[in-house]
Amino acid sequence: MTVRLRGHHLLCLLTYKGEGYGPAFVANLDRIAARLAAGEAALVVEGPDDICGPLAEDDGDAHCHLAQVKERDRKALVALTIHMGRPLEPGRRLVLDPTTVAGLRAAFAAGGIRPACAGCEWNGLCTAIADAGFAGVRLPGTPEPSRP
Repeated sequence: MTVRLRGHHLLCLLTYKGEGYGPAFVANLDRIAARLAAGEAALVVEGPDDICGPLAEDDGDAHCHLAQVKERDRKALVALTIHMGRPLEPGRRLVLDPTTVAGLRAAFAAGGIRPACAGCEWNGLCTAIADAGFAGVRLPGTPEPSRP
């Protein structure tokens, strides 16, 4: 199986620790994080994915259909492509193993892959989680502590 993920959700997963829009959303995201942690590949998609898709099915006006969210996906994929040194676009697969996640978290904490986070309602929470060293996050892979 493969987990379908839109661009900005690749960033959201880096700081996810069990908070979200409601109990059903959190339970679904917990299952997805566990699948990714078990080594299941992520397939980059456009539009609603396995995280927001279940909510969007019942609400055609769900925020995941908005142009600003699609732009957030685009910005996330551009930043991730630059960081990873390889194209990351719809149709590409990515395994979020602990080493990859650690590298992404280091870049996230440094601000290098966060242009898509501007204007997101969760930005402050994600910043606090990164500032706390990603304690309690659901997806394994923590950056090495900085050395003086």
